[in-house]
Amino acid sequence: MADYNFDLFVIGGGSGGVRASRMAGLMGKRVAIAEEYQFGGTCVIRGCIPKKLFVYASQYGEDFEDAAGFGWSVPERHFDWTTLVANKDKEIARISDLYTQNVLKAGVEIFLERAELVDAHTIRLKKSGRTFTAQYILIATGGRPSNETLAIPGVEHGISSNEAFYLKQLPRRVIVVGGGYIAVEFAHIFHGLGCDTTLVYRGDRVLRGFDDDLRNCLMAEMQRNGLRVLCHRNFTRIDKGDGALFALTDHNEVLEADQILLAVGRRPNTDGLGLEEAGVALGEKGDVKVDKYSRSSVPHIFAIGDVTNRLQLTPVAIHDAMCFVRTVFEDTPTPVDHHLVPTAVFSRPEIASVGLTEARALEAGYGIDVYRSTFKPLKHTLSGRDTRSQFKLVVDSATDKILGCHIFGFDAAEIVQIVAVALKMGATKAQFDATVALHPTAAEELVTMREKSYSKSP
Repeated sequence: MADYNFDLFVIGGGSGGVRASRMAGLMGKRVAIAEEYQFGGTCVIRGCIPKKLFVYASQYGEDFEDAAGFGWSVPERHFDWTTLVANKDKEIARISDLYTQNVLKAGVEIFLERAELVDAHTIRLKKSGRTFTAQYILIATGGRPSNETLAIPGVEHGISSNEAFYLKQLPRRVIVVGGGYIAVEFAHIFHGLGCDTTLVYRGDRVLRGFDDDLRNCLMAEMQRNGLRVLCHRNFTRIDKGDGALFALTDHNEVLEADQILLAVGRRPNTDGLGLEEAGVALGEKGDVKVDKYSRSSVPHIFAIGDVTNRLQLTPVAIHDAMCFVRTVFEDTPTPVDHHLVPTAVFSRPEIASVGLTEARALEAGYGIDVYRSTFKPLKHTLSGRDTRSQFKLVVDSATDKILGCHIFGFDAAEIVQIVAVALKMGATKAQFDATVALHPTAAEELVTMREKSYSKSP
């Protein structure tokens, strides 16, 4: 066997890379990890965690309004953007430091600089020029915002979600471009913080890929709440002048804003890593092409998380990391399992789903029974807020097995996380029906929906 400097060299200090390096280090392996920016990756630094903190901040405006129906008198409100950003930065620094300390405690050697491949077993640190060899290399460099689908004049005047977390001041008028997770969540954040917000999307409804009923619920809720949504729109150019930005659409409209957030796609971080020189095959978007064990075209080079362009979710990257460690260092080949992965969009209210949508179930050849309940949440019978929740179960009519659960409502993500366990165990509608309800909760709808809403055949 060749004499390598390390058993494993990980490139990328995000959730997946940190988990893999830490687990391998705790097993006594010689492990190194290189991170050119800050430990924590997209999720911790410019993704899930700061996003959720901003979501919490944006919800207080409605909460103050709702309190009146319960007898509370709230004095004049005032929001300070700089306080939110400063407190967010403090929390992100704390979490990032925890990531670093946990890696060090596992005996992993850390290099705080960019790493690139020289050949299939050799890594060079770009700043210091030092080179190392490793028996196994793990690519966990994640992804980044990309505007390549929006090739228009003036696109450079827009910002991405990365910059949105560090704005010096809260813009008075914001345009958000896109219809996916990031666009929808930031549109709600800015709207909730009092910005005049417009969401512009080229499709007919936001959140393509989610269940159509939930998409309809969200579109209706956004309209009720005064969050403007312009669908079937494409920007043709963005101009800057007189202290404002002017976006021109293909409907001969001119939209004016102080900031334009472009959330139109992401791209794997593989540029300049030397992967192709090392023989690693890449996909059309620059993603590392891998098999079910996360192994690339070079047998000892693996890739996990967003850089593979499979499921771009932080818990998936962590799951991929654990499967990698079992496969390579525990001699237990473990393929990744991306089936029944729960997901949520932190809109107001939230959308959360696990399993097949109605459309996907029919495409897969299932005959389905659909159970659906739409209602006004108990809290808002006194708050007076005009809002609706919807719970939906998609059931295999032949086996009674629940194929999918989709919720639009407050705390939807918390509920779906638990439902995912049941679906992973193969729960049936009869088993849900046999479960005693916890009253009064919204979640009890899952075990009290007895009447079938409708059935469909493929």
